[in-house]
Amino acid sequence: MATQDNIPLSDKGLVIKINPLYRLSVRFYLYQFASLAMLAVIFTWLSRNEGLDRLLTGYWYDAASHGFPLQKNHLLDLLNHRLLKDIVIAGGAIALIYGLIRRQPRLITVAVLFGLGALTVGILKATSHHSCPWDLLEYGGKAVSYPLFGQVPAGSGPGRCFPGGHATSGFAVMALFFLFYRERPALAWCCLAGGIALGLIMGYGQVMRGAHFFSHNLWAGWWVWLTQLVMYGIVSTWTVKEPKSL
Repeated sequence: MATQDNIPLSDKGLVIKINPLYRLSVRFYLYQFASLAMLAVIFTWLSRNEGLDRLLTGYWYDAASHGFPLQKNHLLDLLNHRLLKDIVIAGGAIALIYGLIRRQPRLITVAVLFGLGALTVGILKATSHHSCPWDLLEYGGKAVSYPLFGQVPAGSGPGRCFPGGHATSGFAVMALFFLFYRERPALAWCCLAGGIALGLIMGYGQVMRGAHFFSHNLWAGWWVWLTQLVMYGIVSTWTVKEPKSL
């Protein structure tokens, strides 16, 4: 039977003890930020080249009807745009409430990280002049497109479409990495990979509807992980007085 400080992980009796917050090594952060820097270069090239974005989006665009047949598909909207998002939000809320009741700082922090990434992406989207594919001239809309970091053209449309907002719900699951890393590093890396996969799946559902380019979702994951890394580092450094873990 699990004690108050334990959470059962599976029916096989594997139990993960949820300890207080811990600090990660400087080396860990250096590796992560170096990886993010390299990914930023790659994602910038993909965004400016636009070849992959146009290829994937063009596959779901119907030139005859000048639109995206799946834009208003009820099943895709229900499963990908609503259900998966609601499950992740509910999971984060439950984790926060449970952490507050049981007074578990690590679980509370991870639950908060679920929302902080989405907040960061939401702020970036609100200030973006990039419009969604279904708003662009080449896909039946009226807005003018332009590459990342390019000069904003006249008639850029409603904007507010970069980075991809919906995918952040899936990428938020990457925060579970910090929940398990100290006691179960293999499980932590699986959670990170699972969050990346879920974010890409949810993001690609939006590509199919014409709501985002694929690179929008890549950048969403980039910003979510950066936010989670920085905030966990700040909180753990500020609150934990112990040697850093390797």
